Amino acid sequence: MSNKIEIVLPKMGESVDEATITGWLKNEGDFVNEDDLIVEIATDKVDSEVPSEFSGVLIKKLCEVNDVVKVGDPIAIIETENEIKKNNTISEIKDSSNENIAIDNPNDYIEKAEKIIDTNDSELTEKIYSPLVKNISKKEGISIAELDSIIGSGKNGRVTKKDILNYISKNKPQESLDNNKPYQAYVNKSYDEITEMSRMEKLISDHMLSSKQKSAHVQAFIEADITNLFKWREKNKIIFFNRENEKITFTPIFISIVAQVLREFPMLNSSVEDYTVIKKKSINIGMATALNDGNLIVPVIKNADQLSLLGLVKKVNDLAKRSRSGQLQPDEVKEGTYTISNVGIFDTLMGTPIINQPQVGILAFGAINKKPSVIETDGGDFIGIRHKIFLSHSFDHRIVNGAMGGLFIKRIKELIENWDSSTII
Repeated sequence: MSNKIEIVLPKMGESVDEATITGWLKNEGDFVNEDDLIVEIATDKVDSEVPSEFSGVLIKKLCEVNDVVKVGDPIAIIETENEIKKNNTISEIKDSSNENIAIDNPNDYIEKAEKIIDTNDSELTEKIYSPLVKNISKKEGISIAELDSIIGSGKNGRVTKKDILNYISKNKPQESLDNNKPYQAYVNKSYDEITEMSRMEKLISDHMLSSKQKSAHVQAFIEADITNLFKWREKNKIIFFNRENEKITFTPIFISIVAQVLREFPMLNSSVEDYTVIKKKSINIGMATALNDGNLIVPVIKNADQLSLLGLVKKVNDLAKRSRSGQLQPDEVKEGTYTISNVGIFDTLMGTPIINQPQVGILAFGAINKKPSVIETDGGDFIGIRHKIFLSHSFDHRIVNGAMGGLFIKRIKELIENWDSSTII
């Protein structure tokens, strides 16, 4: 006796109520084992895969690629059977090479079925790949050994569709010139590479254009003397690493300072909806993080003003690591109230960052460089070598005027320059 069971979109986080279907991993008519991955989904910038809760035949897809589905809505129908039918109507099964395997005894059904294997998977591997990745690798002639060599960016190092397509574009450019394969890049006659944006690149593009259209962007810049803070970090970073096995970067220190100043300037911790201003009670700071593929994601540190510097260091390191390995949870990129970007890690002096909607401000920290500077003392002025950094503040002029935007980064400059060298972490 068979049963038809709906597979629904599972809950993926408290603030996530919908997802976009980005690709099916199984086709109608395919047999699906329990826990087999059947569909790829995306929630904002976090991609994941949905497994089947039951074993059976996928008889109906209820959604198309690019459909937006609510949590709890059905996405497919699986037909299950209470037990495998064993009768004389089962006489033979065709394998993938179209050769018939006769079944003399119906009780040998399972044993015979186990012999029906894909001849292309003759090489053994301990790694697990999604059906989509295996399908692409077969079409491109990538062996299991070669597939095993690809460094995956997915959860637990799993190779994703993006990983294998990047590998193909870099290592097999001339073998991938089949315009009938929609998942590939292709090359025109003058050898210009033409590629469609990835889903994440499309999201970033739309988000940036939307921000420029919504907010009246104004930039303010200020230079700060970061010498005391720089020397404090140099003094403590090795001691801290030996004690905590964690690195101290400047990012958690900047977040600590920004969180303090946001309490003093609550208008910068706001959002705008039409003509309504919403001042946020929580200070949730997003940190722009560059990914290995060149894209960007903004994990959020919730209630950053309530964390100690030690807590911020551990939180920043954890989020940055899981961002680059594709292990962020959907809730960890939600509900940011202000964003910072440490562009200095790329030796960039300063930038004009685009506001992360619906926020009203974003702050970029530039590269730290040694410069000759005028040092004022009671005994007179003299020239000395100091560490300097540029702060670039983009803010929404609809509700933040120039005075407030300027005073905000002036206060951050003061806290940087007056960093307490006796601070213990």
